[in-house]
Amino acid sequence: MESVARCSKVVVLDEANATCAAGAQVAAVIADRAFEDLDGPVRRVATPDVPIPFSPPLEKAYIPQVETVTAGLKELAAY
Repeated sequence: MESVARCSKVVVLDEANATCAAGAQVAAVIADRAFEDLDGPVRRVATPDVPIPFSPPLEKAYIPQVETVTAGLKELAAY
């Protein structure tokens, strides 16, 4: 929470699904406990809510890549 107070913006990066994963809980706790310190929404960058693929090329497309993380950071910075 000290980091949230200093930075005022949060991006939660998670290799799990966006829904019902640890990253979702972290985002919820931050939004609940540090709402007054936030200058924008808590941005989550996670995998889509679909079954995990077994194929290595599909798995690479499934896991957030540099471009996805960069887009999330730019979106929050522009808020």
